[in-house]
Amino acid sequence: MRLKFIILLVFLPVCVMFAQEKTLSKEEAVVKVLESNFGIEIAERQVDIAENNASLLNSGYLPTLTGTAGATYNSSDTTTELPGQVDEDGNPRENINVNDAESQRYSAALNLNYTLFDGMGRFYNYKRLKEQYNLSTLQARETIENTMIQMFTVYFEIARLTENKNVQKQALEISTDRIQRSEYSFEYGQNTKLDILNAQVDMTNDSINLLNTEQQLANAKRDLNVVLNQDLNSQYAVDTTIVFLPKFQIVEFMDKAVTNNVAMLQTESNLTINDYDIKVSKSGYLPTLDLTGSYGWNRNQNPPSAFLTGTVFPGTNSIANSISLGASLTWNLFDGGSTTVSVKNAKITYSNQDLLRKQVELEVNRDMQNAMALYENLLKIYQIQEQNVFTNQNNFERSKEQFQLGSITSIEFRQAQINLLNAQTNKNLAKYDAKLAELQLLQLTGQLLNIEL
Repeated sequence: MRLKFIILLVFLPVCVMFAQEKTLSKEEAVVKVLESNFGIEIAERQVDIAENNASLLNSGYLPTLTGTAGATYNSSDTTTELPGQVDEDGNPRENINVNDAESQRYSAALNLNYTLFDGMGRFYNYKRLKEQYNLSTLQARETIENTMIQMFTVYFEIARLTENKNVQKQALEISTDRIQRSEYSFEYGQNTKLDILNAQVDMTNDSINLLNTEQQLANAKRDLNVVLNQDLNSQYAVDTTIVFLPKFQIVEFMDKAVTNNVAMLQTESNLTINDYDIKVSKSGYLPTLDLTGSYGWNRNQNPPSAFLTGTVFPGTNSIANSISLGASLTWNLFDGGSTTVSVKNAKITYSNQDLLRKQVELEVNRDMQNAMALYENLLKIYQIQEQNVFTNQNNFERSKEQFQLGSITSIEFRQAQINLLNAQTNKNLAKYDAKLAELQLLQLTGQLLNIEL
């Protein structure tokens, strides 16, 4: 009774968990990671910034229009002295006082500036911004590919631990059944207490191994929840089905890797950007033609004023409108050599980028060959491990029959059980290692995002 209680404590959490879990397919995991992963979301926002930079509003092709306006108000009191002046009757004239004399001035203007020609610098800079946007999309694609590899690494680890857990559950069931058989045999005097103790020790070890695997599985699921940006306590099962691509299809992908590999495409994009940098620098040798236009409006309201004749003239009010158009040609005939230095440096940068492109191409080809060799080797190991499971399964079945007949000892039976357990877990490891190697190879060929998994 105590033994059954222990087994119930081991299996009950597992049963409850499976009752609540739903299967998270590979396709659903891909959709979730593309929609919710923080790294991918940040990369997409960087693409948005590059797209804004590459728009017509940031090209320099549009004119600038500025408006200005101003107003001035002034109030003053003036006293005008008229020394030596007399009126018609010969009496000295009195001083003239003008109080609260107000003056107002208003102005408004619109100024239009447009660069008609700047030595083609604006043209090539606009193309450079477009290529920068293309580069940012490639960088986002690289982030997505790396995140996908990260996601599938954890996903396959969950699948491997899930299958290992099932294998260890079977091992625990076998050990439990062995205890019961040992107890029955002991009651009928067919074996000693030592057989029961050995079976209990083996069951305890199997229980501990199962608990450790379940803990590793829970940790792996939390790791995947982080990658998918979902609740850390989300529970689910994963798809343990693995399908490998035909070899001829992978070889076809490898033949086109130079034009599809994201690292190669980034070096090509950087090379194009450096070429535009050279042309932008050369624009400093050519003149610049600017067009200007303006419209102005002015209103002046002057206060009354006194003159030496002793007469006070009333204030005046004037309004003026003005339109002006102009063009200016600027040609920096000699700038001290800075343009020449910029052109030379841009050419050197282009040459360095071309060398980097050749280096990346060589490294990509090396990485693909290494990845292909690793993939083929892991596939062979997986096939060997499958055969090894078949062999150990037959050996275990025969050992089980012999053990029940009393022809072999419990130690020999346990060894056959351990051999089968190791073969099954090694096969699981080889299967998912081979699939992950296939995905890494597909990433190098630039096809990771173009296939159905």
